[in-house]
Amino acid sequence: MSDEISVVAILKAKPGSEAAVAAAMVAGIAPSRAEAGNRSYVPTRDLDDPHTLIFVERWASREAFAEHLETPHFKTLVATLESLLTAPPAIHTLKALPEA
Repeated sequence: MSDEISVVAILKAKPGSEAAVAAAMVAGIAPSRAEAGNRSYVPTRDLDDPHTLIFVERWASREAFAEHLETPHFKTLVATLESLLTAPPAIHTLKALPEA
């Protein structure tokens, strides 16, 4: 079985901060996708709630994701988002169920 994981991070932007949150998320695309353990890194916006922005990511392993959390670009993202969100991101680390 593969060690690959998916990560979904749900962000709630303060009213009026949606564009700044989106810009910060987009700024992290290139450096995150360049990481050896990254398989997919897609920032998205909820079509029914403009205050909700979501990262949908795939990583080679939990270890690869943990390494991502220590990168300068991730730390910059966290610092940038701190004052723009209503609460800390809700982060879900997921493992696919085995197919029958």
